[in-house]
Amino acid sequence: MIGLLQAGASPEICEQITALGLPLWSVLPEGAGHYLCWQNERLELVTLGEKGTVAVDFVGGAAAHRRQFGGGRGQPVAKAVGIKGEYVPRVLDATAGLGRDAFVLASLGCEVTLIERSPVAVALLLDGLRRAQADAAIGKIVGRMRLVFGDGHQELAKLLAGQAFNYLFNPPAVVPEFDVVFLDPMFPDPTKRAKSKKEMAAFQTVIGDDPDANELLQPARHTAKKRVIVKRPRIAPLMAGVKPDFVFGGESTRFDGYLPLGRSTD
Repeated sequence: MIGLLQAGASPEICEQITALGLPLWSVLPEGAGHYLCWQNERLELVTLGEKGTVAVDFVGGAAAHRRQFGGGRGQPVAKAVGIKGEYVPRVLDATAGLGRDAFVLASLGCEVTLIERSPVAVALLLDGLRRAQADAAIGKIVGRMRLVFGDGHQELAKLLAGQAFNYLFNPPAVVPEFDVVFLDPMFPDPTKRAKSKKEMAAFQTVIGDDPDANELLQPARHTAKKRVIVKRPRIAPLMAGVKPDFVFGGESTRFDGYLPLGRSTD
């Protein structure tokens, strides 16, 4: 269990952490290897014995560099979701993680709804979104992003049943429809994890893999109006063993594309 070390955290942050079902700690419990804390004016995931931390920063760092110099609409993820000309799809990212691809798509004009089931990831995301919302340069982009705390399988089922999401950030005025469902589940690949930066490897350890990811493909295809995009390591097996309708390849990553199946009448 990961908790928040309360020192320096505001009452609002503590309330948010509690609402996500995470504990508040006045002192670090014995045996705790990871914890959340408020430092450097942001929420960070800390690993004992490591200098690096994990935080969501849409304003500076890698996100700013990718936004300014990452290739814009020429990026594989932009091509994969179908951004072209004046068309920018409405995207549902059902395995949001730290929201990096979602932010790229929002910076290119897409309305993006993020679903994440890990309370630790949601806490980091919510903090990053709120800080970015207050930034003059990024606020408009973040205004196109919405956050849902929930399991992707259950949330897709709710959507197919005509039920609304419970939004934590930036709820829409009406229940949206989605042109694209984007899936990027944690893939159980020790080689890939070993190559990650230490702080990101720690995040993957805390969040865990998604062994039930294959079950997302079918409801995603019933939800999407245009396509489902599955982001995978280049040599990873197909999701659920289903051959994609098209593929956008890359050096280390590929994007498998599936056409929609339409809404089920069952």
